[in-house]
Amino acid sequence: MRIAISADNDAGLDSVVSPHFGRCPYYLFVELEDHQAKNVRAVANPYYERHEPGQVPHFIRDQGAEVMLSGGMGRRAIMAFEQYGIQAVTGATGTVRHALAQYLAGALQGAAPCAESAAHAHEESSPYEQDEAGRLREEVELLQQQLDEAQSRLDGLTTG
Repeated sequence: MRIAISADNDAGLDSVVSPHFGRCPYYLFVELEDHQAKNVRAVANPYYERHEPGQVPHFIRDQGAEVMLSGGMGRRAIMAFEQYGIQAVTGATGTVRHALAQYLAGALQGAAPCAESAAHAHEESSPYEQDEAGRLREEVELLQQQLDEAQSRLDGLTTG
């Protein structure tokens, strides 16, 4: 099985999962054999600076991926992956190694459109994707949500 993961850097399984599907700098393609990573290949995102709807899912399909893991993605990307028969999964965090482990354990499943996509669906203006500052603001908000969730889990472990 070949899994694609959006990544912020090119550090193999220790790469950081990107919260942005279409705007990540790299995609890591991991070949799995018996739930073990056998081959890890990083590919620079050819659409990093700008892309049209459908371009990135088409690119991922052409790389032979059966699953796409990411922190978040838009509604149209999720639909495109469904049409290509590729399983889209959002909510991935941490390192690629961690996200793969979560996915393989069944703890990471399904795809929901990111807040930016939801805003577009309701025809509201989105503060994100306007420029680099907007993309960074979105990333900070996503990271804050992840930190809040992790702190909540940690609090539950220490009080239980």
